[in-house]
Amino acid sequence: MMPFAESFTILARIVDGQDGDGNDVYTTVSTITRGAFAPAGSQELIQGQLMVITHDTLYLDEGQPVPSATDQMRVRGTVREVDGTPSVYRSPFSGWAPGAKVSLREVTG
Repeated sequence: MMPFAESFTILARIVDGQDGDGNDVYTTVSTITRGAFAPAGSQELIQGQLMVITHDTLYLDEGQPVPSATDQMRVRGTVREVDGTPSVYRSPFSGWAPGAKVSLREVTG
């Protein structure tokens, strides 16, 4: 358990039907989860435009909801994309599941 864990919001896009042209219509469902935020820094790319890519990691507390690879997360007021499939840890010896690791990515510019 993380005694000083922060709260984060999972923003899941759920297909809610289709419009008149047959395109999927989405609804965003928010779920609160708790864990630790580990900022990892950013990288600037200049290829005719200024682009900044930020990679961060969330460590979710035991028993907390885990986002899917297609979700977004609201972290400290900023919305970031879940980058890949979150890793959920479980001990093969005791079954202990301490939580999950979620990679995040934000691209600006």
